[in-house]
Order: sequence, then structure tokens, then C-alpha cells
Amino acid sequence: MKKIAIIDDETSILDILERFLSRKNLFDIHTFENPLTALDSIQKNNYDLILCDIMMPQMNGIELVKKIREIKPTQKIIMITAFSTEDKMIECDGIGVDDYLTKPFISMRDVENKVLDAINL
Repeated sequence: MKKIAIIDDETSILDILERFLSRKNLFDIHTFENPLTALDSIQKNNYDLILCDIMMPQMNGIELVKKIREIKPTQKIIMITAFSTEDKMIECDGIGVDDYLTKPFISMRDVENKVLDAINL
């Protein structure tokens, strides 16, 4: 079973993603509302994939990914954003983000496909 961490300050997004991605029993899902708690877990555990929101109050997703890259440089990461500005995408590319998901999710199948592609299933 592949282990996935989802980090987003919106509990509704965490719930939707966890329910949808858990339905086929392919993934062990761990959700985090607080990026600092998530970072602590990432330091202690190995995740096959991290889904990370860009805009969060305690630490934005770009800062979080930079910290993750320091401890796990090859970690697979998909950014979640409601703001798909070119500047943010360029900044995310610069820190090695593997893919993007835009909120609101238009298709949960698209979400699933991006996750499956990222972890090579």
C-alpha cells in the first residue's frame, strides 16, 4: 500500500481527498491541517507522495516544500492551489514540484490519475 500525506488548511479538501483516494484501498492516507505538524511527520516517516496546498496560514506550501527538499530531496510532491498564477508555477518548478492540482477540483478522476502517475501505479 502506498503512503500519501495530504497537507491543506481546509478540512473539507482533506476530507474529500482522503475519502476519494481511500476508496480502492491502494493508499494509506495521512492528513495534516498544520504544515509544521506535517513536516515533523515527514521527517519521521517515508511517504510515497505528498499533496501540499500552497496557501496556508502557519507556513505557505512553497516554504514547506523547500524544507522537505532539504531533508528528502527526491520526495514526490504535487502542489494544490486555487491560484494558478504563472509566477507561482515558476516558483514551484524551481523547487522541483512534480505536478499541480487546481482547486476547485474539476474532476476527481484527474486527481486520481495525477496521483497514480506520480507514484507510478
